[in-house]
Amino acid sequence: MSCRIHRIDPTDAVERAFFRIQRDHMVDVPILNPALSVEAVDFQRWQGHWLGIVVTPWCMSLLLIPGSAENWVSTGENKRRFVHFPAGDFAFLGGAEEELGEYQSCSLFSPMGKFTTQSEASLTARASISGLLTPPQPAPGVAAAKETPDLPNLSRRGFFSLKRSTPG
Repeated sequence: MSCRIHRIDPTDAVERAFFRIQRDHMVDVPILNPALSVEAVDFQRWQGHWLGIVVTPWCMSLLLIPGSAENWVSTGENKRRFVHFPAGDFAFLGGAEEELGEYQSCSLFSPMGKFTTQSEASLTARASISGLLTPPQPAPGVAAAKETPDLPNLSRRGFFSLKRSTPG
């Protein structure tokens, strides 16, 4: 399938594609969570393309959809490539659907049995995309140790040998 460029937000096309997949291929599949429905969440421009999450009754996946031909890296169906985000490198698989054309997906959750409501799944999707686009922060102890190198040695022996000041 040729690379279709999405110049406008692909939310509607994503939902049409995954509703069709559910209707045509997922009927009576035992892993479906009946509390969930197909929903495209927070599609936004990212490096000239569209990045967002699709929530379905069977999985939650990041989707990368071509927004320009300029720097789109085509992988072909079921071929993997790694994409670098502020939070790290993530593996995406190539796919294609009639409504979308070529796209790439990265599974976040499957199956979806731990989600009890659509709202819970949507909030998790929003938190996931926010985390993906935020660089990791150093652990609090690591930063504190680097900022305060003059602390006394607080090994057990060091702790008991500290001189205590008494109020005078």
